Amino acid sequence: MPSWLPGSGSNPPPSTQPSTMGGGSGNWMNMDNMRYAQGELTGENDAFKGLGLELTRQQRIMGFVGCLVGGFALSIVGSVLLFFGSTVLFAILYSIGVIVSLVGTGFLVGFKRQLKAMFDPVRIVATLILVAAFVMVWVAAFAIGIDALVLVFVVILYLAYIWYSLSYIPYARSLVSNMFSKIF
Repeated sequence: MPSWLPGSGSNPPPSTQPSTMGGGSGNWMNMDNMRYAQGELTGENDAFKGLGLELTRQQRIMGFVGCLVGGFALSIVGSVLLFFGSTVLFAILYSIGVIVSLVGTGFLVGFKRQLKAMFDPVRIVATLILVAAFVMVWVAAFAIGIDALVLVFVVILYLAYIWYSLSYIPYARSLVSNMFSKIF
């Protein structure tokens, strides 16, 4: 009997043999075994052990999407309040919305790894501008009280968030830089 047929005696049981056809329990990268499903091979549970959590890939994606949608909703509500003349509430909701969206990426890579990645050399400038703009939005809204200055710092915060996010996509920053260098 050929060795590739089930039950030929030379193959390990299906629960420990990687699938080469992409079938099985929904794993698509040739890793259809029990250790992969439990996160031992991917390290997905290691990212949250310090917090006492063991999240599945689906729970992590749901956390990411939830934070992204929640942060976007907070920013939209803040923007609507801006049209009603409430600059302080706008500043609060918009800046918290950006931070909630940023926390969402921690669900994908783990919060400890996210904090380390924020201060990698490729992201340090964007991170510092992001933090400084976040602080300045609150200072402009509460201490100084100048509405136009709040808007300026919100725009800086938004641009820093985009620049920070692009650092996770290969070649995205160079593509954006090339586009702007051709325009200007």
